[in-house]
Amino acid sequence: MERALCVVLRRPSVPVTVAGRTDAGVHAWGQVASYPGEPARVKSLNALLPGDVAVLSCSDAGPAFDARRDATSRAYCYRVLARTARATLERARVLHWPYRLEFSLLQECAAALVGTHDFTAFTPTETEHVRFERDVLAAQWESRVLVCGGELVEFWIEADAFMRHMNRVLVGTMLQVAGGRRSVSSFVELLSGRPRAKAGPTAPAHGLFLAGVGYGGERVLGGDSRAAPASYEQYGDPATATGTGYTGRQTAQRGGPALG
Repeated sequence: MERALCVVLRRPSVPVTVAGRTDAGVHAWGQVASYPGEPARVKSLNALLPGDVAVLSCSDAGPAFDARRDATSRAYCYRVLARTARATLERARVLHWPYRLEFSLLQECAAALVGTHDFTAFTPTETEHVRFERDVLAAQWESRVLVCGGELVEFWIEADAFMRHMNRVLVGTMLQVAGGRRSVSSFVELLSGRPRAKAGPTAPAHGLFLAGVGYGGERVLGGDSRAAPASYEQYGDPATATGTGYTGRQTAQRGGPALG
């Protein structure tokens, strides 16, 4: 992105700040970036970017805007394909789960996440974080029946901020609950600052997506995780039976040029 901006804006360097710093292998539907200078032509940027990166918009948000520091919330989605047969076309964008999965238990776990909790158990022990409390604004599991068989199970969560591996460990631990390997109550106990060793495994990165970024207090999920989710039809396997399309509505409220 920085190299493309240098070419389009004809400048020797263009430092870019992104709203969400995701783990390697994590995808993004709604990343937001900012840089100092004038807006760049979207068509020109996309002509220079690799095929797996696309700019949706670029607008002037004022000189003080910082995509990362001005963000008031971020939302993520983790996708799980629950069926015996492995994923094919979507194998790099969904976790294949051929094991037992009690969906109602996943919903109970998600409901317990809303509010302010200590997520020490859900981030690596060796960390640069000094604050482990996070305010979860919304959390919900959703299930869609696929025409080709099985279910697409998605975990949607929005919070003021996230820690390294936090969402992936949450998913790995909740899948243990859904598989009968731990209880809902033991999961809830982890939200009081328990050691990392007490939580479950870290789910693979390829099932996780940065869904959007909120600014000025505006919620990405609109107070209801069903209000904005991306459909499986829109982003991948056409075998999905139902789904609500997510528009990627992350507009900068203020600051320097913003890329969406």
